[in-house]
Amino acid sequence: MMKRICALLTALVLLTGAALAEGYRIDPRNASNFGKLLIDLLHAYERPASDDASTIAAALDAIRDVSLGDYEVARAISDHWGRVYLNAEGEYTLNLYDGGERATALEATGLKDSPTHAFVVLGFELKDGRMTPELDGRCDAAAAAARSFPSAILVCSGGPTGKNNPQNHTEAGLMKRYLVEKRGIDAGRIFIDEKAMSTVQNAVNTFEILRAQGIETITIVTSSYHQRWGQVIYNAMSALYRQGDGYSVRIVENYCYDIAPSDHYRNDDRFAVRQLTSVLQLPDKVIEEMKKAF
Repeated sequence: MMKRICALLTALVLLTGAALAEGYRIDPRNASNFGKLLIDLLHAYERPASDDASTIAAALDAIRDVSLGDYEVARAISDHWGRVYLNAEGEYTLNLYDGGERATALEATGLKDSPTHAFVVLGFELKDGRMTPELDGRCDAAAAAARSFPSAILVCSGGPTGKNNPQNHTEAGLMKRYLVEKRGIDAGRIFIDEKAMSTVQNAVNTFEILRAQGIETITIVTSSYHQRWGQVIYNAMSALYRQGDGYSVRIVENYCYDIAPSDHYRNDDRFAVRQLTSVLQLPDKVIEEMKKAF
């Protein structure tokens, strides 16, 4: 099992090693400190201990001693991890799509309808070049959100995935067609990224769309088991952009198609940590050190 985890970590890093947020890279001297912080966050969730807070604080202090910019990124990652994984404030809940025409769970949160808000809809692997029932469900949830918040835009992300896809259909292209033709959403409200092949690439590519459209806040729309993991990646990307050129977005809500019980996350915390190594562009040496701690 450990060998399989380590192999997957390496594979994910190789897959997602694309150019990330422009204008800011963490100081190479902080790479090991970031690796330690990520492992400390992982262990605080999987193996809670009374000294977790002090351990994480020490990791943050080590990063701050090298670079204040890096500290801002690290603090953003740590604070968000505390909310969605450690539920430090006791307020994090998943807003679940109920199958209706409107997003009643989102409406109940007090989310404001605004042209500077976007619903970021994450794709799911195609089967034989077609959308799966799970991807249909994510789009149904997105359509309900679009009806409840008519000023907001939708950003769909996903490339030409899956085996037996000779026409290279993309998740995002099919998602937009589904939303327009089957759910009646105005095509002018839907923006697409047809290149992303992973959650990290979802974030990299959609951030450029969000910036171009002047988006300030987002709600991530995906399956329940993918929500926290996706949020961690988008939050880290936003922190890098904020340090790089001052642009950032805030994740203000979540909306989920619940294909599995909402407390079943399929080890998504480990996927989050693995893909954070790519977002932060940690070197192979640090990743090898992290494998030992997994």
